Amino acid sequence: MDSLTGIAVSSGVVIGRAQVLDAVERYVPERRIEAEAVEAEVERLWTAIGAALDDLTELRNKTEEELGSDPAKILDFHIGVLQDPTLVTPMQERITKGLVNAERAVAERFEQLAKQFRGMGSEVLRQKANDIIDLDRRILGKLMGQSVDHLLEVDEPVVLVAHELTPSQAASIDRKKILGIATDAGGKTSHTSIVARALEIPAVVGCHELTSTIQNGDQIIVDGETGKVLVRPSSDDIAHYRERQQKQLIKRASYKELVDLEPVTLDGTRITLMGNIEFPEEVETVLANGGYGVGLYRTEFLWLTRDDSPTEDEQFEDYRRTLQLLDGRPLTIRTFDLGADKYTQQRAEEPERNPFLGCRSIRYCLQNLPMFKTQLRAIMRASAFGTMKIMFPLVSTVMELRQTKMLLRDVCEELDEESIPYDRDLEAGMMVEVPSAALMAKVFASEVSFFSIGTNDLIQYTLAVDRGNERVANLYTGAHPAVLQLIKSVVRAARRRSVDVSICGELAAEPIYTMLLIGLGIRTLSMVPAQIPVIKQVIRAVDVEHCERVARKIGTFDSERQVLNCLRDELRKVDPESFVAIGGDS
Repeated sequence: MDSLTGIAVSSGVVIGRAQVLDAVERYVPERRIEAEAVEAEVERLWTAIGAALDDLTELRNKTEEELGSDPAKILDFHIGVLQDPTLVTPMQERITKGLVNAERAVAERFEQLAKQFRGMGSEVLRQKANDIIDLDRRILGKLMGQSVDHLLEVDEPVVLVAHELTPSQAASIDRKKILGIATDAGGKTSHTSIVARALEIPAVVGCHELTSTIQNGDQIIVDGETGKVLVRPSSDDIAHYRERQQKQLIKRASYKELVDLEPVTLDGTRITLMGNIEFPEEVETVLANGGYGVGLYRTEFLWLTRDDSPTEDEQFEDYRRTLQLLDGRPLTIRTFDLGADKYTQQRAEEPERNPFLGCRSIRYCLQNLPMFKTQLRAIMRASAFGTMKIMFPLVSTVMELRQTKMLLRDVCEELDEESIPYDRDLEAGMMVEVPSAALMAKVFASEVSFFSIGTNDLIQYTLAVDRGNERVANLYTGAHPAVLQLIKSVVRAARRRSVDVSICGELAAEPIYTMLLIGLGIRTLSMVPAQIPVIKQVIRAVDVEHCERVARKIGTFDSERQVLNCLRDELRKVDPESFVAIGGDS
C-alpha cells in the first residue's frame, strides 16, 4: 500500500477504482511537406481549430446550464485564445515557410507559450500553462484523429487520478461517474478545486507523486477531510474507511433535522452561522444547510474565471443576484483579494519574486484605483437591493484603511450626484489577516464597524508557513498558541469598542475548534456551507461557561500538540459523533 498526503479541497471520503488520465505531454514528430501541399495543410489547421472551438463552446454552454455562469467562464479563456490571431498566425507561418506538418506547428507554438508561463514562477501561471496544454491536446486530437478526453470513455463510477486536470476536463466532469478526484498538482484555488466543491465531489490535490504510484483499475481511497490518499489499501484500511463512510451517511441524514433548528448553546447563547461562497448560485447551498446568510463572498472569482476585467455592470448584476437569492438575509462582500497566487501575477510585466508578501489584496486595489473604484461603485449600487456589508482584505496599516474609506466616500458622492440609490447605512469592516492588524486591533476598532478574522492568512503570516505548500503542511496549524493569542487580543479589542467580530477562515469550519472559539468570545462563524450542520451540532451540545473554561485552560499551554490533545478530549466528551465524523479516531 502507498499512502500520500495532499491538500484537502472538497470534503468527503470515497473508495473506488482509479481512472488515470494520460499525461498531457506527448511528442509530435516533424513531417516535411511539399510546397504544393501547404494550402491543404493550412486548411487542416483551420478546420481543427474550428472544431475545437465548437467543442469548447458546447462545453461552456453545458457547464453554464449545470453549474451557472461563473464556473462556465473558466472556458472563456480557452475560446479567447483560439480566436487570437497572435496564436494562430505563427502556426500558419511555420507551415508555409518551414514546410512542416500542421501537428508540429501546433505543438511548437503551444509549447512556446506554455514555457513562457511556466518560467514566471507562480502557481496561477503554472495553471495557465496547463490551460495552454489543454488547447494543444484538443487541436492535436482533431488533427491526429485521437480522442483528447478519456473522461468521455468513463462508463462506470471511478476515482479520477491525474497529474492535474485541465479546465475543460474539470468542467466536463459528470458527478454520476466521478466518485472523487486526486491529483499530483493543484491548490485550493485551482480549477479542479473550484469545480469539485461546486459538485460536492471529494477531492485531494497536490499529492506530488500519485500518478507515478498508481495504475488504471487500482483501488484507491480519497479522504477529502484529511488530505490522505491510499493506493491499493489493505483490507483493514478499506474496512475502516467504509465504516467512516457509513457513519458520514448516517450523520448527513441526521443533519437534515438540524437545518431548521437554531444554532443555540445549552444555556441559550445564539451563535450565528454563515456560509462562504465564490459564486451567487452557492447561496442555495448555504440556505439548504441551515446558514443564516453569507459571511464571505470572495468576489475575486469574477476575475479568476475569465481573461478580461469584469465591467461595473457585470459586477453589479452578480452582487444584486446574490442579494436576491438571499431574500433579505445578510451578505458580507469582500473586495477583490487579488495578487499572490491569483490573477495579478499573470498580467504583470515582471511577476513578483515573493507575491504573498508583495502587492496583493488591498495593496493591489489601492495601486489600481480605477479597477477598485469600479468595484466599489458596483457594490454600493447593489447595496440598495438587500442587506449588505462590505469588508476590505489584508489591511496591515491604518493609512491603508483610511485611504480605502476615503475612496468609498468619493464613490458615494458620485452616486449621489448621479441620483443612483444605495444603502447609506452600509457597514464597512476589515479582515484581520496579518499580525500587524491583530496587534493594532484597538486602533482599527475605532475605524470600522466590524472585524472578520481570516484565519487562513493569519496562520500563514504568523507562523511563516505557506498555506498552499504541502511540504510544510505539518507546520500549518490554527492550534499554535501564538495564533490563538492574536485571535484573543482581537476579540478583546473589539469588545471594548462594541465592534462585532467573526471568523471566516477554515478554522470556523473545523468542529474541533468550535468550543475554543466560543470560549474566546466569537459569536459569528462563516464557513464552507457543507460544514454548517456539523458546527451547529457541536454548538447545541455545549454551554458558554464550559467553553470559557476550555479557553482559559488552553491559554496556559505552550505548544500546539497540547492544544489539539485538549480540544480532542473536550469534543469527544460533549459530542462523540462529531468527533468521529472529523476522523478523530484515525
